[in-house]
Amino acid sequence: MKRWLVLTLVIALVGLLAACGSKSESGASANTNKNIKIGISPGPYGDMIKQAIAPYMEKQGYTIEVVQFSDYVQPDKALASGDIDANLMQHTVYLEKFAKDNKLDIGKIISVPTAGMGVYSNKLKDLKELPDGAQVAIAADASNLARSLRFLKALGLIDLKADIDATKATVHDVSDNPHNLKFQTLDAAQISRSLDSIEIGLIPGNFAIAAKLNLADALGIEKLSEDYKNVVAVRTADIDGKLGKDLKAAVESDEFHQAIEDENGIFKAFDKPEWYTTKYAK
Repeated sequence: MKRWLVLTLVIALVGLLAACGSKSESGASANTNKNIKIGISPGPYGDMIKQAIAPYMEKQGYTIEVVQFSDYVQPDKALASGDIDANLMQHTVYLEKFAKDNKLDIGKIISVPTAGMGVYSNKLKDLKELPDGAQVAIAADASNLARSLRFLKALGLIDLKADIDATKATVHDVSDNPHNLKFQTLDAAQISRSLDSIEIGLIPGNFAIAAKLNLADALGIEKLSEDYKNVVAVRTADIDGKLGKDLKAAVESDEFHQAIEDENGIFKAFDKPEWYTTKYAK
C-alpha cells in the first residue's frame, strides 16, 4: 500500500509540474492555436497585417482573421481576455501605460513602420498663417496628448515647463503660448471630423489614413521616437512562446520587407524602427 501511495503521489506531482511548466509567470497558458485573430483600430494596420505579415504566417500554417475595433481601448482588453490573439494598433508608451493602469497581462513583441502624427487643416495652407487664439484639436488620451504637446513644442508653437516629465505633459504644463492657442481635447478618431471648426488638428498617422487624409498634405509631420512606433502585442505568455516567435519572425521576414518597400504602397513613407533601418541599411 505504501508503494502504491508513493507511486500515486509521484504521478500527481509530475502532472502538476507539467501543468505549471506550460504556463507563464502570470498563470496563463501559451497559445498553440494556429487560427488567430489580430485586432486593429482604424488606420492602415489591417492592410499591413494582410499584405506584410499574413504571407509569412500562412506559410507557417496559420490562418489570420483581422478584427477591427473603433477605439484604442477595446483591442487591449480583448487581447487580455483571449477574445483576440494579438493586436497592432498602438505604440509602446500607450501599451505599457494602459496595461499597467488596467492590470492587463500583455506586452510587445516588435515594432513596425509607423505613420507619424501630422498637423492638418481645412483652413490653412501653412503653419505661418496660424492666427492668435486659434483652435487646436489634440488627442484626449494621456500618451497622445503629451505627444501632441511635445510635437507643438518641436514646431516652435508652445513651450513646456522645464521641470516636468514631458511624456506625461498636459495642457496645464504649457509654460509659453505666444499665439494664445485654444486647446480642444478630442478622441483621436474624431479630430479629422472637426477640421472645419478648428484651425489645426494634430492627428495620429493611423487615424489620418483611416480618414483618407494625405500625409503629404500635412502642415507638419512628427519624427517619431522608438517608443512611439507601433508594435505587435500579445499576451505575456505568448511573448516567448511559438505565437510570439512566429509573429516576430513574420515582421523580420523578406515578405514583410517587400510589402513595406512596395513603390505603389502606402508603407514606404512610414517612419521605420531602428531594427529595420539597421537590418536593411544600404
